[in-house]
Amino acid sequence: MSEQLGITVKKSENFSEWYNQVVLKSELADYAAIKGFMVIRPLGYAVWENIMKAFDGMIKKLGHKNTYFPSLIPEKFLHKEAEHFKGFVPEAFIVTHSGNNKLEERLVVRPTSETIMYDSYARWIRSWRDLPLLLNQWNNVLRAEIKATKLFLRTSEFLWQEGHTVHATKEEADKEVITILELYKKIAEEYLAIPVIAGRKSEMEKFAGALYTTAIEALMPDGRALQAGTSHNLGQNFAKAFDIKFLDKDGQNKYAWQTSWGISTRLIGGMIMTHSDDKGLVLPPKIAPTHAVVIPIKFNEEEKVLKEAMSIKTKLEDANLNVELDDRNEYTPGWKFNEWELKGVPVRIEIGPKDLKKKEVVLVRRDTSQKTSVKISKLVKEVESLLNDIQKNLYKKVKKFLEDETRIAKNYQEFKEVIVAGGFVKAGFCGSRQCEEKIKNDTTATSRVIPFKKEPVKCIICNKDGEMTYFAKAY
Repeated sequence: MSEQLGITVKKSENFSEWYNQVVLKSELADYAAIKGFMVIRPLGYAVWENIMKAFDGMIKKLGHKNTYFPSLIPEKFLHKEAEHFKGFVPEAFIVTHSGNNKLEERLVVRPTSETIMYDSYARWIRSWRDLPLLLNQWNNVLRAEIKATKLFLRTSEFLWQEGHTVHATKEEADKEVITILELYKKIAEEYLAIPVIAGRKSEMEKFAGALYTTAIEALMPDGRALQAGTSHNLGQNFAKAFDIKFLDKDGQNKYAWQTSWGISTRLIGGMIMTHSDDKGLVLPPKIAPTHAVVIPIKFNEEEKVLKEAMSIKTKLEDANLNVELDDRNEYTPGWKFNEWELKGVPVRIEIGPKDLKKKEVVLVRRDTSQKTSVKISKLVKEVESLLNDIQKNLYKKVKKFLEDETRIAKNYQEFKEVIVAGGFVKAGFCGSRQCEEKIKNDTTATSRVIPFKKEPVKCIICNKDGEMTYFAKAY
């Protein structure tokens, strides 16, 4: 493998450059011709499709249905909810012309869909019989990114799902918020093998216009936190702004309660940072587009080896595994090994003339590079078992890292000392903007989540009553 194709920096020495090389050289994504935008290449999109498939199935079982709303939103809609407007207008793309003709009304390219959807909701909802309304859409959103572009993590356009539900009571909305957050946790931990901390956001960190925000937060290898999914109770703020009322069973007109929630292609960035290594991408089997690659080592038994390699591919595919057969003659086996390692395929299957005589293959796992000889007759079960073990091992490894890199600070001086090392720092926090802004100004750290299980403590800044809260420097 040429030096240009492989990763040329170590993860431990230059994390940012290493990350960029993994994304680009594994062909997950590329920079677009427009500053701040990215191109998601087939491998990256296939990973996103697997995330979509998993989560889409989960929410459909709960009665949610997919929909689609316009990507252009009248600017006046954003003005209807003051906090929402303040939060999103600074990063909005504005359309002012159609060709050479100036538009009568300025349009905002979708930064999020609350306003365009809720205008319709106000017309659709009339009585309690219309509730709950459980809609979701898979789309793109655009938010002007004025800082440095970071593929999958910080771009002006990204893909996501955004759920928008309407309920008769706060209790129903509360339940929806937590139900979805638990699904996000399941996607992160069971599919992406990324352990997360769940809780609610502080007033300073909550979604613009929400009553409250809940989130899952992951810890990246460089010690910074990554917000991996959010679920918001919007209260009645948008219902009042857009006049979403319903006639209740008691004959009274009432404002509805609403939620919104989303995960995005940012999850792919988190997965890359969490699991990948100096050889390239490492994909958890549950979301890997290709589970295994068969590489025939032909030598002087080319026809027999290739025939068996094709048979192996068929057997594994019959077991619902996604398998590639790399029979290219123009590359050496060693070059192919390196290329497929770079692309993160969980299992490599090697078969040559000697293996053929012994009716065996060599299995190589991507996460540890461990090699095992396996009888072809037992191959399907062995590969399935190996994929399951890889998935568990990736999670176990990161779980230990999360535990090791979570510290407790008993006072502000201690907080300032331990936050320098990175990782999560648990500390008492009263929840006020004033105290959080001081922490942010002094250390660049912010509150990430306040755990649902309350742990009363004194705030490390003002000494008022507070709760144990997770802080970190974040993406």
